[in-house]
Amino acid sequence: MKVNTQVAQQRQVLEQAVSQALELASAQSDGAEVAVSKTTGISVSTRYGEVENVEFNSDGALGITVYHQNRKGSASTTDLSPDAVARTVQAALDIARYTSPDPFAGVADKELLAYDAPDLDLFHPTEMDADRAIELAARAENASLNVDKRINNTEGGSFNSHYGIKVFGNSNGMLQSYCSTRHSLSSCVIAEVNGEMERDYAYTIGRAMEDLDSPESVGIECARRTLARLSPRKLSTMKAPVIFAAEAATGLFGHLVGAIAGGSVYRKSTFLLDSLGKQILPEWLTIEEHPHLLKGLASTPFDSEGVRTERRDIIKDGVLQQWLLTNYSARKLGLKSTGHAGGIHNWRIEGRGLDFAGMLKEMGTGLVVTELMGQGVSGITGDYSRGASGFWVENGEIQYPVSEITIAGNLKDMWREMVTIGSDIEKRSNIQCGSVLLPEMKIAGQ
Repeated sequence: MKVNTQVAQQRQVLEQAVSQALELASAQSDGAEVAVSKTTGISVSTRYGEVENVEFNSDGALGITVYHQNRKGSASTTDLSPDAVARTVQAALDIARYTSPDPFAGVADKELLAYDAPDLDLFHPTEMDADRAIELAARAENASLNVDKRINNTEGGSFNSHYGIKVFGNSNGMLQSYCSTRHSLSSCVIAEVNGEMERDYAYTIGRAMEDLDSPESVGIECARRTLARLSPRKLSTMKAPVIFAAEAATGLFGHLVGAIAGGSVYRKSTFLLDSLGKQILPEWLTIEEHPHLLKGLASTPFDSEGVRTERRDIIKDGVLQQWLLTNYSARKLGLKSTGHAGGIHNWRIEGRGLDFAGMLKEMGTGLVVTELMGQGVSGITGDYSRGASGFWVENGEIQYPVSEITIAGNLKDMWREMVTIGSDIEKRSNIQCGSVLLPEMKIAGQ
């Protein structure tokens, strides 16, 4: 059966299950919402060109939440037969009898719901069989292994291709669904010199197969990254400028997501509690959210509560414009949901024109961070301390790799004092930004 035909049939079954659950729940409660998702696809991995693993996946579940007299009950099932759906609805109703009343609980308001979901060009299925998937993974891995004799071991190549169907409905008359695909290819190898080994990886990901990099380019990039890490040195403890390479910089802004989330705000557990409408980033920096970006990896027409998503300025000229609110957190704060139940949607942070080489020259001497380890970040104080590895730079040129260091600062200062952001945008994340240059951080070494 062709993928498109199969998806159309599955989508109809899922929508019927949601409709049934809503009909049953609405008759016995003040409000209800039902979400169902199904993911189908293939995952393969190779090692030295031999098949390590082949998995065909088909997973799905229906979840229902009911609200009755300000009490909330939730239940889920992987069995979508009418009898199983009815039992799941009854289970949610039974649970709601025993939970504590909460005046802020309930279905999202009608005026916020996505009754018309736009097509965001997220669905690009491919007729993928195991042989072709294995070939792609093996080609990426072999390309890595053939670059340099110092690459003498491998963790393998992998390829994944999946399509998903999401359906959401609630008792306020909303029932919408959409389909999406995601394809990815990666390679991970190990290099050795003088008895010391280093590993690294590279990957490509997209909604459509034609948007992926070739297996050979993925493999060669993996080899380049791995070889660059060989013979790392340790640094002395010091203060120095730091560049967060684009992949690491996305995580730097990821901490902002948690700090301005509605849950953190109403619990008063964020160091940005009194920052709404105030400058927290440099004046030249704006963070835009584009949930309707065509083919976007974090694009969605509505959030996990059915609230329609919209293009927003999260930060405008360095000033925090709004909190990231779910239906519940918005009501706790006396505000309206911003459509962020389930996370953020394609943050775009424009650079200031410098490519990575230009960023190095701008810094002169300092540290480039390419990998971060540990969880040493406080959402309450903003204190930041994480293990890191990367490269030492002098006179605008990379000199040697470094490892086993710790970098420390405070996120408030780090964000406010950013010197520039590069044009080397990392587009494989829900936060799209380039490398970030900070004027100074504490570096703990030997």
